[in-house]
This record gives sequence, structure tokens and C-alpha cells, in this order.
Amino acid sequence: MARSTHTASGRPRVSRQVELLLAEDVEHLGNTGDIVRVKPGYARNFLMPNGLATVATEANKQMVKKHQEKLVELQKQKMVELQKRADTIGRYSVTLEANANDEGHLYGSIMGPDISKALKSAGYPVDADHVKLDGPIKELGMYTVKIQLHTDVKTEIKVWVVPAAKK
Repeated sequence: MARSTHTASGRPRVSRQVELLLAEDVEHLGNTGDIVRVKPGYARNFLMPNGLATVATEANKQMVKKHQEKLVELQKQKMVELQKRADTIGRYSVTLEANANDEGHLYGSIMGPDISKALKSAGYPVDADHVKLDGPIKELGMYTVKIQLHTDVKTEIKVWVVPAAKK
């Protein structure tokens, strides 16, 4: 049923909304720093008491704008640092020893955490989820493995899987 554009007394219905500045991400509403229009009750009873939003004054808008500019600059610096790290990692090759049979098939397999551990021991902080393998490595040989430090920062390393020294 469609809502009437007039109240019961015949006066036109006015849609009142307040403009708020979000202090935190609010699901289905917006992200930190967004300016949103909500009903006064939602603002007064939920958003403002819980510290999720504040009144969108010009001073607040300017502060958020400056803060967002700083965040963008910090993100650019982080990307430059990640790219430098990716370049240095890309020049490194990992050698892993594994138990294998005479045909070169491994008794186990080499996975992302194994490669990450070898990189960390060499001084390269790479988490296991940054190592992108098509599947577990199950044979001796040389492999090219993708390392993704960020969605926009990728590199490749050489991984040598050699037989473990027999005692």
C-alpha cells in the first residue's frame, strides 16, 4: 500500500532527515567519513549514542577531508614500500629439502607455509597466505611461485626442491 503524501489533518507530509558524519563503518549505511542522511530517531537513538556518527558540521567535514587525504598519502607510501619489498623478494630463490623416492616423487608435499617459513628465515616477512600455489608441490625440481603482498603488488620467486641429504 502506498503511503499518502498528506497527514490525516490534510497537511503535506514532510520527510525529515538529518545529515550525519559517520565515525565508524555502519553496515548497510556507509563507511567512516561518509556523510549520510537518516531519520532523526535513528540518529538520536542509535547512531549518536553508540559513537557511530556525529553531526555533519562544516568543521567536522573539513577535519574528515584532511584525515582522508592523510590516509591516502599513507596508503601510497605503503604501496611504495610493498613494491620495494616485492622487488627484493623477487631476486631471491628458495631451496627446500624434502624426502623423495628414486623417481623424484616427494613422500609429502611442499605447501605455502613451507615456502613462507623459508622466506621468513631468510629475512623476508612473507605470510603463508601471500604465497599463491596452483597446487601442492609433489616432485623434485625448480618451480616459479607467485607471491602476492597486496592486490596490486605481485612478484615471483624460484623454488628449488632438492632431495634431503641421506644420513
